[in-house]
Amino acid sequence: MASVVLLLTCADQPGLVHAVADFVLGIGGNIVHAEQHIDPEAGVFFQRVEFTCAHPDVATIEAAFAPTAARFGMHAQVNRSDERPRIAVLASTQPHCLADLLARTSSGELAADIVAVISNHPDHAALAAFHGVPYHHLPVTRDTREQQERQVLEVLASAQVDLVVLARYMQILTPQVLDAYPTRIINIHHSFLPAFVGARPYHQAQQRGVKLIGATAHYATADLDEGPIIAQDVTAVSHRDAVDDLVRKGRDLEVVVLARAVRAHVEHRTLVFGNKTVVFG
Repeated sequence: MASVVLLLTCADQPGLVHAVADFVLGIGGNIVHAEQHIDPEAGVFFQRVEFTCAHPDVATIEAAFAPTAARFGMHAQVNRSDERPRIAVLASTQPHCLADLLARTSSGELAADIVAVISNHPDHAALAAFHGVPYHHLPVTRDTREQQERQVLEVLASAQVDLVVLARYMQILTPQVLDAYPTRIINIHHSFLPAFVGARPYHQAQQRGVKLIGATAHYATADLDEGPIIAQDVTAVSHRDAVDDLVRKGRDLEVVVLARAVRAHVEHRTLVFGNKTVVFG
């Protein structure tokens, strides 16, 4: 049975949890998961409530919840748990994150559909074809960036994409794309931000003799690699590890962290507030 997910944000005030629970009860629903968080410094309330009901129609529930939302000044998102968001994956030459996401969606592990793979290189056409996903080779140079991004946006629009995933896409997106999909573009970064930014991070890490390396998945914004963080992880390394070892371990982390972030988004477990992300369990 499909459930409904309410994602709520508003100023913290008495009666919020009671009002939401009372609404669910009033429409004959049954809460199966509920989690909330208060940012005490900003005085902001966040909540994720998942419930079942006899008629889980999003438009009907949005209309029914509108008076409660207006009463408390809530920003509310309503989604069904059985929705399958449409994802476009952008990748350059490295295949590990792309291959993992294709495998997870094809196997049913990730409740979403990859409807387009876009790359500035031709390398992954066979991989996309194996999974039955259209492949769009859109090469780009410094002089053709604006034209190429218009082509990217045309592909995203025609495929009715809900979420864009940058799976080691080694091009900087301009506001032309970022503004079209606010908090709907997820990037994987090959470091535990903000350390070792820029080129050759694993070489920097090896030269500094680090004991941990990491990966960070975040929503892409105009501030390069400084968007709201969704997921991070680290792994131990030692003086015995060469650069190739760090790269291998880093790729393993990137795959897991990116999949974790994409899963949180498609399961409607993320709320962005300023440059922070609340990620419900």
